[in-house]
Amino acid sequence: MASPKHLRDRTRQDYPFMLEYRTRWNDNDMYDHMNNSVYNFLFDSVINSYLMDHCALHPPSSDQHPLMAHTHCDYFSAISYPKVAELCLRVNKLGASSVVYEVALFEKDVEQVKAVGELVHVFVDRATQRPNTDGMNSRLRQGLAKLLVAQNSSKL
Repeated sequence: MASPKHLRDRTRQDYPFMLEYRTRWNDNDMYDHMNNSVYNFLFDSVINSYLMDHCALHPPSSDQHPLMAHTHCDYFSAISYPKVAELCLRVNKLGASSVVYEVALFEKDVEQVKAVGELVHVFVDRATQRPNTDGMNSRLRQGLAKLLVAQNSSKL
C-alpha cells in the first residue's frame, strides 16, 4: 500500500469505479461523525457491488466466492450525516486467487479524500473453502482486471 502521504493525495480520477452512498443518521457515533465500523461496511459494499454487477458473482450460489483476508484503513478527515459519500474502487494487485483492492471515500463536492482502505480477498471454491489450483475463474479475473492500475515500482 502507498504511504499515507501518497494516499492523502488521491483523487477520484485515480479510481475507475465509483458508487454513491447517502449517509444515514445511525451512521454517526457519539462523536458526531461516521463510526469507523461503517467505513468497513461501505468498503465491503462497493467491492461486492462491483463483483456482482461486473464479475458475475452471485454470493449464495457462485462456485467461487471471496473471503476477506486483510483490511486496513487510513483516516484523514471525518464525514457525517447527512453528507453523501463517494466510494471509489481500484485494484492494486491481481494474483492467481487473490486481489488487493484500494477504496477511497470522498465526500460529494469535496476534493480531499476522507479515508483510504486496503482490502484483500482470496477467492475460494465453495465446496472446499480453499483456493482453486487454477486460480479464480475467468469472469472474475476479467472483471477485476478492468480495475487494475499500474503501480510505480520503487528501487528502495
